[in-house]
Amino acid sequence: MPPVQHPGDEPASGFDVVVVGEALVDIVVSPGGTVEHPGGSPANVAYGLRRLGVATGLLTSIGDDHHARSIERHLGSAGVGLSPGSFRPGRTATATATLASDGSAQYDFEIRWDLPRVAPATLPKILHTGSIATFLAPGASVVRELLEQSHQRCMVTYDPNIRPALLGSQAEAVAVFEELVPFTEVVKLSDEDARWLYPRLSLEEVSQRVLGLGPELVAVTRGGEGSLLTTRSARVAVPAVPSAVVDTIGAGDSYMSALVYGLLTRGADGLAPAVLESLGRMAAKAAAITVRRAGAQPPWLEELRDDLPEHLPVAP
Repeated sequence: MPPVQHPGDEPASGFDVVVVGEALVDIVVSPGGTVEHPGGSPANVAYGLRRLGVATGLLTSIGDDHHARSIERHLGSAGVGLSPGSFRPGRTATATATLASDGSAQYDFEIRWDLPRVAPATLPKILHTGSIATFLAPGASVVRELLEQSHQRCMVTYDPNIRPALLGSQAEAVAVFEELVPFTEVVKLSDEDARWLYPRLSLEEVSQRVLGLGPELVAVTRGGEGSLLTTRSARVAVPAVPSAVVDTIGAGDSYMSALVYGLLTRGADGLAPAVLESLGRMAAKAAAITVRRAGAQPPWLEELRDDLPEHLPVAP
């Protein structure tokens, strides 16, 4: 099988971040009725990054139906660039989320993930991927090859965003996850992801196990209990930002967007404990803003400005 095609490997001039992964339509069923929102974890991350002022492109797989047009309008409203390889004939994926009274969501997916064997024309500063795109055949194999070929030439961030209903056995999912992690620098997990992947380990032990596979930073989100950011030399616990919860859709993706934004703007201090705390605080605020409103509606940069750490400069 030939490698994923890279037309070039110089630093990207058009995009600071390229996100690779699924875009779909979330159909939200609640006691108040049914509404539809464009979504998909990678698409949400791309959308959140663009709202934070980051030049962002998305390589995805959408069809030629009305759901695809809805996704295009949604991403275009924030200025996310869609790769030409993102379009195919057929239906666009959907995810039905049924909301409980506490705002938590249960998901049912109807998805096809068939990614063309193309790569961004130039490599960005950060390549992000995650979720269904890294597990579901046939597109998952293309994502893996793309990461394998790119990780030494740009930073790679990864959020597995586990969806058990779409995976095979737990053992198979762990194997896929652990094959991808060595090609990444930053891995973000929810506490639910961590416990599903490694049910016999504490969150701290999960962080250490994942770090042992090669990345520099592991961030574990814990809902209302905040997040845990761990490197080989430091571990920082960051509290959650209190917020009234409308629903939790997209909260983890907003956290991821803000984390990637922070990695782009962190300056020269690397991953020192003070930087980890600043990254976690900003990501926590982004998640808190998102859960206050329905659907995956991440914050604009202006909404984060008031409480950004001083040594993480705001992008122009």
